Amino acid sequence: MDDTAVVWFRRDLRVLDQPTFLAAADAASRSLALFVLDPALLVPSGRARRTFLYRSLRALDDTLDGRLLVVRGDPADVVPRVSAGIDAATVHIAADFGPYGTRRDEAVEKALADAGRTLLRTGSPYAVAPGRVRKADGGSFRVFTPFRRAWAEHGWRAPAQTDASTVRWLDPDAREGGPGSARIPDDEPGEAALPDAGEDAAHRQWRAFLDGAVSTYGDDRNRPDKPATSRMSVYLKYGEIHPRTMLADLAPLRSASVETYRTELAWREFYADILMQRPDSARANYDRAFDALPLASGSAAEARFDAWREGGTGFPIVDAGMRQLREQAWMHNRVRMIVASFLVKDLHLPWWRGARHFMQLLVDGDLASNQHGWQWTAGSGTDASPYLRVFNPVTQGEKFDPEGDYVRRFVPELRGVAGKAVHRPWALPGGVPDGYPEPIVDHKAERLEALERYERVKSMRG
Repeated sequence: MDDTAVVWFRRDLRVLDQPTFLAAADAASRSLALFVLDPALLVPSGRARRTFLYRSLRALDDTLDGRLLVVRGDPADVVPRVSAGIDAATVHIAADFGPYGTRRDEAVEKALADAGRTLLRTGSPYAVAPGRVRKADGGSFRVFTPFRRAWAEHGWRAPAQTDASTVRWLDPDAREGGPGSARIPDDEPGEAALPDAGEDAAHRQWRAFLDGAVSTYGDDRNRPDKPATSRMSVYLKYGEIHPRTMLADLAPLRSASVETYRTELAWREFYADILMQRPDSARANYDRAFDALPLASGSAAEARFDAWREGGTGFPIVDAGMRQLREQAWMHNRVRMIVASFLVKDLHLPWWRGARHFMQLLVDGDLASNQHGWQWTAGSGTDASPYLRVFNPVTQGEKFDPEGDYVRRFVPELRGVAGKAVHRPWALPGGVPDGYPEPIVDHKAERLEALERYERVKSMRG
């Protein structure tokens, strides 16, 4: 056994169910806990995600009794230097399959190898690592339903039995040389109210869901007016709980709602797999025929984008969603689809502009899930459904917020409007209430326009 190792935390800010701890304990008698503040990830993250990260790091440091070393810089530079400072033979990580994470880890691996050290990958942020679920012919899945079946048949390991005591942690102050430690940054000021951060908070939220809303999840998950979702996405984003732990807790439960929730976890893993196959799809159409789709541009298009972004479109369910995004750094998933459809098919703007706005504001912003969720709605992604699926923002609001409670919560100008009438404020006897805008487009006309533009895509397919 070598004397020292490094455990490099990234999207796994927890001590329970940590396979990297077992690998490090097998490789060395003592390990150094490390987190790198990487400007390449921090700068585009947005205030909400950065603040949540800092709070999560403080929680992890407390769990490790103050023995988390935080450094700032390019991982390809600072990780080898930290390793040299304690003469660590191995650096232990959970594998990253994202476009940037893959490149970063390859660069770190080479720099370590040049110094005679080894980067060891154990586990990943997924129950089944991207690339493991394959078709019978060995190819990758491009459609969700067969992927989900194969994913469930493949199965996953039981949670790793670990805690903070699994590894004998080095005191960061005892190292010799290497980059200086960085203080975990203070919270950044922002208007969004964020959920509690840290592993304990993740497990409290998960237990609350299991004890309550999971039983009605299948029926109520599309209702933004109800507290019917798990709100676990941010904890999965930062690895404060592993999906394998969640799946183990779900295993003894038998209901349609539980199966629906398990399917949602499968969607997360499917999109990670797709992004690994096609890293370009983070920024470009997965279906390249959509490159021919005519897009709106010019000052009028920019004004409409601003109205969408600020929650001032005149369509209440859209505006409620965009305002929830600002107030909570989160948006209900059904509403995410509604606002995305509105941007792409009513305003004819590119999905990647909306996806970028989401990633700037969402506390749970996950590149694979966000980008491919947008592409699913835009019609340019993996889903087999045609572009003809255009959400009507009025009927969607009436169906999923039937009493208007969600809209009234986030659109104060409409709080005086009772019941589902809130979804058609232009039809009120006195007209649109003061302070709230008229609709910026005619949905019926823009739907037809969207279908006409889609003809260009169809022509590219021959």
